[in-house]
Amino acid sequence: MKDSYQARRQFIERCALGAFGLSVLPDLKAVNSRASGNGFGKAKRIIFLQVRGGMSHIDTFDPKTGATKGPGAPIRTKADFQVTEYLPKIAKIADKISVIRSMSAKVGVHGPAQYFMRTSFTQRNTIKHPNLGAWAQHYLGDSHATLPSSACINTSPKHGNGFFPTAFSPIPILDPETGLRNIKTRGGSDALKKRLVLSEKLSSFFSDRYPDTNVKSYRDFYDNTLRLLRSKDLDTFDLSKESNAMREKYGMSKFGQGCLLARRLAQTGVRFVEVATDGWDMHNNLQGEMEDLSPPFDQAYAALISDLDDRGMLEDTLVVLATEFGRKPQYNGNGRGHYPICYCSVLAGGGVKRGFVYGSSDKEGAYPDNPVTVNDLHATIGWAAGLPLKKEVLSSSGRPFLVGGSRAKPVAELFS
Repeated sequence: MKDSYQARRQFIERCALGAFGLSVLPDLKAVNSRASGNGFGKAKRIIFLQVRGGMSHIDTFDPKTGATKGPGAPIRTKADFQVTEYLPKIAKIADKISVIRSMSAKVGVHGPAQYFMRTSFTQRNTIKHPNLGAWAQHYLGDSHATLPSSACINTSPKHGNGFFPTAFSPIPILDPETGLRNIKTRGGSDALKKRLVLSEKLSSFFSDRYPDTNVKSYRDFYDNTLRLLRSKDLDTFDLSKESNAMREKYGMSKFGQGCLLARRLAQTGVRFVEVATDGWDMHNNLQGEMEDLSPPFDQAYAALISDLDDRGMLEDTLVVLATEFGRKPQYNGNGRGHYPICYCSVLAGGGVKRGFVYGSSDKEGAYPDNPVTVNDLHATIGWAAGLPLKKEVLSSSGRPFLVGGSRAKPVAELFS
């Protein structure tokens, strides 16, 4: 029976390859590796929360009681694990999330580490690597007829598309309060279309004589822009359409409103949304900075998870909470230095187990057991989204790449 199923599947793949020039089905090896759960392809949307600066794992999701303990005491949650007192609202929704306490990396400098967490590849001058939104658009196609498939909130779209076409770049919303800027054009979208058609005629001779993928990429980008301007779903970017009560539930911080906007975009059909929050580089005055930053962060994250769950969206929306590295176990009452060897990430939804902890750190929070690399994390997200992890993509220079990299392994134990 199994051989018959696989033969039918391969026949369908060959037909699709001949008809469309590509494989439209997930990689068979990835599907067959689904030994312990039903998470493959369940994440129809991904919200990727970037906590930039290096969140201290010991002072948030992996509290300690020994000499490395920080100023925040451990508290009980609705699950069978603790967080610190800086996360009281998250403690109340802990039964909806999974914490990875054994993240581990080698990059301890902010810029390269943030790039690594965002792409799972080491930063190079010779190539730019795509984020997961671009990977998903490449393999799964556009997620909406008129809206972009990816967006980034509170951050620029820099290198989001990587070596994929420019049209795969996330649309930037630098401030969730203002939404999309400059969406009104002189004369409206019809006038813009006429200008684009004229531009196309003027450049058609060059385009026909010198076909170039970069030129086509930018033409596709302008086509997508025109579709966006004409979209009936532009109100998705307008937070004023939300009730005051809902906005206050998320908190009026930039991160809180960014998370609310991410929910709106995901609900409408944007597949991949990044939301950034800054300020977590706590070398000095860790206690004071945690007291300032953790309340709006705690409120926003808990509200996002609860809101998605209440709407029935959490089952097929994967929320990823990631930071570029953790902080050193050594604490002298001031702050903690950079520490990539051991830290935490948090997943929720998209088939992920609820109230679960994967991996652990030692009693100091210094070394991980069952370490999870950034590559593994990306493979796990890609696996949940139904991406073919074993199917290579060639960059413009002819180099092969895989989602998460060649050594990445999805953490199947995270899925129900």
